[in-house]
Amino acid sequence: MRRLFSGIVSLTMLLSGCASPSLENTSRLDLIKKRGELICGVSGKIPGFSFLESDGSYQGLDVDICKAFAAAIIGDSERIQYRPLTAAERFTAIKTGEIDLLSRNTTFTLSRDSVGGNGLTFAPVVFHDGQGLMVKKESGVNSLEDLANKSICVGSGTTTEQNINDAFESASLPYTPIKYQDLNQVVAGYLQGRCSAMTSDRSQLAAARSGFKNPTEHIILDAVLSKEPLAPASDGQDQKLADAMRWVVYALISAEEQGITKSNIDEKVQLAKNNPQLKPLRRFLGIDGGLGEKLGLSNDFVVQIISTTGNYGEIYEKHLGKNSQVPIPRGLNELYTKGGVYVSPPFN
Repeated sequence: MRRLFSGIVSLTMLLSGCASPSLENTSRLDLIKKRGELICGVSGKIPGFSFLESDGSYQGLDVDICKAFAAAIIGDSERIQYRPLTAAERFTAIKTGEIDLLSRNTTFTLSRDSVGGNGLTFAPVVFHDGQGLMVKKESGVNSLEDLANKSICVGSGTTTEQNINDAFESASLPYTPIKYQDLNQVVAGYLQGRCSAMTSDRSQLAAARSGFKNPTEHIILDAVLSKEPLAPASDGQDQKLADAMRWVVYALISAEEQGITKSNIDEKVQLAKNNPQLKPLRRFLGIDGGLGEKLGLSNDFVVQIISTTGNYGEIYEKHLGKNSQVPIPRGLNELYTKGGVYVSPPFN
């Protein structure tokens, strides 16, 4: 029996050894295409970014980024399984393969991007943010110094927790952190009076405040405690998927630079087809150059994206524009030609 068991173990190890190279060489990009569905990690609790509506649909900037990825990879922006994750769960979900990629207001940092850290790869930034503090207007708190010796509600396992600690230590101000697992719990603790202030990215504070019974009774302090460049992420060992994600985001930015929108994309395609001299436009829209194939995508992947979500500016205006539920001035999130930082490398 021992000899038989030993033989089975040896055979299993041999078969595993034979199978592993092919599995290791299989990109998640290929698995997504074969499955015909994208599994996208989101929050689901942040209005304007990713929020589960009463009709069961997900809406927000991060959600439309998921849709752009699905449109480019699968050719269908609706073939998405959204996976709501807490901040503490999100990186484990990537490493264990529970999700294909993450589009969940996640700060791009060295530790997260490095092999010695979380081992992720980040796509280009989709929202430039900064950490802030929100207090009740009646509290009389107007600055960081006014919060000395007070308690602050904060999400655990986030850069937010580290940043607030750094800020108070740098100012030699004592405070008490009240830690929670996700933003909803942070908000609940704040509204229930368990802390004098809550801290998060300023965009999340604005999103949370929009759902309060009396939003005007709460103020976001002027103090900006950090840089928070928020970006989609994937497993750092999968270069093929990372390349595809990177150029999907750049496609959204480049389309806005060129004035290509959801409403005129068909017209632009026809213009490019009828004018061989418009070489940059023909390459961008997949008529010439075979750029999509270099990424493992269809050559018209840009057309698939813009037809679905519109360009970056359209996505921003829909979810964070002045007429949205969570209006946030674009600021740094404008194109470089309008005083922001967004610019796309050339599609050559």
